[in-house]
Amino acid sequence: MEKEKQLQAIQVYVKEIFHDDATGHDYFHMKRVAEMAKTIAKQENADLFVAEAAGWLHDIGDHKLFDNPTKVINDLYSFLESIQVSSDEIEKVRIAARDVSFSKGKTPTTIEGKIVQDADRLDAIGAIGIARTFAYGGAKGQLIFHDSKQESTSIRHFYDKLLKLKDLIHTATAKQIANERHSFMETFLEQFYEEW
Repeated sequence: MEKEKQLQAIQVYVKEIFHDDATGHDYFHMKRVAEMAKTIAKQENADLFVAEAAGWLHDIGDHKLFDNPTKVINDLYSFLESIQVSSDEIEKVRIAARDVSFSKGKTPTTIEGKIVQDADRLDAIGAIGIARTFAYGGAKGQLIFHDSKQESTSIRHFYDKLLKLKDLIHTATAKQIANERHSFMETFLEQFYEEW
């Protein structure tokens, strides 16, 4: 099966799993990460198929999103084999997607992994990142903000994670985008506090 058809099959697979997610980890998040990973991979001379496929698949098996991550990951590998992705490419996609999550605190070992991590982090900042933060907080029952109880609010998440991401970006292409999105978040927070 040609690469374009494999990527189309991966999109359908991802849509089935994430179509109704309300935490900000929906199909459209996967699509944005995959498209951004492909864009960055072109600039960084990386493997386009591995970067884009890993972008689509990076949240499959995330412990925050799945009750049985091991089964979900095993099902994914069976699916990739069924659409004739080679075992070598499956391994490259697995490695690229493995260390993407911020909560793991790891730096990917391959350029494709660094690209997917950058693409995922870019989707966590800026206007979309702000929207996803409040979607996730709402889905998990978090307060937006509180004058005296700060620890588990959506606004606290900006300081615990989002405002740190700009300095954790790997590729030059992503750094430019991250700077703009970071500035937008700072402006948002100033306006938020003024209105609060």
